[in-house]
Amino acid sequence: MKNELLSFVLITTLFFSSFHNNVVAQNSSKEAVLKVEGEVLKPLSISASDFAKIPHVQASMKNREGKLQEYSGVPIIEILKQAGVTLGKELKGENLTKYMLVRGSDGYEVVFSLVELDPAFTNRIIILADMKDGKPLENGVGPFRLVVPEENRPARSVLEVSHLIIRFAKD
Repeated sequence: MKNELLSFVLITTLFFSSFHNNVVAQNSSKEAVLKVEGEVLKPLSISASDFAKIPHVQASMKNREGKLQEYSGVPIIEILKQAGVTLGKELKGENLTKYMLVRGSDGYEVVFSLVELDPAFTNRIIILADMKDGKPLENGVGPFRLVVPEENRPARSVLEVSHLIIRFAKD
């Protein structure tokens, strides 16, 4: 009886240990993904490794203490072009009511009019950064951070960006 009980405990322990290891391995192998959806022609799902292959530019932004920091990332406009968002000459009439909602993994959200992003209307380049000072963004900030230069407060520089959602303000 004692041997049967010992065998049962050993088999149960091995089963749950193996199950736990599989769950941990699956969770640690998940790669961060940026989703672009809503009023787009081609919804996108961009992994961090695919994002790193897109040509990057540099942008500077002041942190809350007013210190200038250097980031590297992809201009938001290039990501929106890949998704087929209405831009350039097509951004007129009712399309001027479209906006981009940026959502972080913690649920924090901010809004930008497409006019604020389109180089036909502005010279400011907003980027989605994956590097700061030549290093990957730290946990709690990355893998993607919105960098919005020339704003007095960094309140719209969303951390851990997970979604770019295009919508009509008229809806």
